[in-house]
Amino acid sequence: MSKLTNTANTTTAEIQNGLVVSRFGNQVEIMDEDGNVFRCHIRRSLQDIVSGDEVLWQEEFSSNKKVKGVVTEIIERHSVLKRLIRYEGLKPIAANLDRVFVVTAPEPSYSNLIIDRYLVAIELAGIELVILLNKSDRLGDYPELLPALKIYSDMGYQVIPVCAHDESGFGELREALASHTSVFVGQSGVGKSSLVNAIIPDVDTSVSELSENSGLGTHTTTVSKLYHLPSGGQLIDSPGIREFALVHIDKPELEHGFRDFAPYLGHCKFRNCRHIKEPGCAILAAVKEKDIHSLRLESYHLLFEETDEE
Repeated sequence: MSKLTNTANTTTAEIQNGLVVSRFGNQVEIMDEDGNVFRCHIRRSLQDIVSGDEVLWQEEFSSNKKVKGVVTEIIERHSVLKRLIRYEGLKPIAANLDRVFVVTAPEPSYSNLIIDRYLVAIELAGIELVILLNKSDRLGDYPELLPALKIYSDMGYQVIPVCAHDESGFGELREALASHTSVFVGQSGVGKSSLVNAIIPDVDTSVSELSENSGLGTHTTTVSKLYHLPSGGQLIDSPGIREFALVHIDKPELEHGFRDFAPYLGHCKFRNCRHIKEPGCAILAAVKEKDIHSLRLESYHLLFEETDEE
């Protein structure tokens, strides 16, 4: 039981551990070790707090009635996924993740480049990655998708075709989620919220149809939230991310986000090789020998132009 200290008319409990379930502006929902959820204020020094953070917090009481809590410290994270937000800079999306599930689909539009953007950021964050192909019931209309995704399974990434509507592939998906803290990321409209609704039937997250005019999805989830899964593990549902720019990554760092480049790095003729057209480039030679897929090199070149200099 927490020890209580009296100060004037306010009684404050001792600091205890908690898990951030969700954030709402300058407040967060905290789950304590007994599974109780409290809404707490955030101190000004802790503005980067996100779902998945383990924190120290304390309840505050007034006239024997609980009024609020306050988060006092963020416990050191073992991983954090960040993205660049316009006018705000690099911001965390979720913390203490074991796995990131990149959700893609035949619609609104499949793109290897978009997947590669996620892969680079997640690889550099040191988090395990799984690719989910949602809306797999439409694969008959998109025969090019499975060969495109085979590029990633050949590199060792787990690729799981699923369908939120009929739950095909959900056995493998639930097994991949079990005993891990995970997050779904992906373009708006690929069905992240629909997948969450199917995995956790009691959760009624907002789902919107694709815009018939633009073909782009709308951002249906406005707040990241952590859910406990019936089969074990935890899932954080994050707001839709239409773009995942990599301008915060230095050019020399970029190549380390391509796991298929790893066996060849350090073997180029020139130490500062950019793998574009330099003679004696081990990456270009591997592409020529088809040990690295040409689409991956194409993605690298496009992302190279987006990234920062040293």
